[in-house]
Amino acid sequence: MTYTPRPLDTSAVALTPDVLALTERLAAHAHDVWALGRLAQGWRYGPARDDVAKTHPSLVPYAELSESEKEFDRQTALGALRALLALGYTITPPAPAG
Repeated sequence: MTYTPRPLDTSAVALTPDVLALTERLAAHAHDVWALGRLAQGWRYGPARDDVAKTHPSLVPYAELSESEKEFDRQTALGALRALLALGYTITPPAPAG
């Protein structure tokens, strides 16, 4: 069986500054969800990925990731935001506190 990925065409989706501001928060959230899953499976931090020993160098807080690792999470967040908008959803920022 051959798998051919077919993501939504989001090329026409423009992200407003409010929506773009969500990117970093969603990227950090995506990393934390991934890390929780790994930790629940018995993985722990290690300087190199080792599937047998279940160690991974990215099991650190988002702020401590390399820029390339953060960029992977940012692209995931941006892809989700664009897909939501392409599907017709709206994203409305919360009202200012106070």
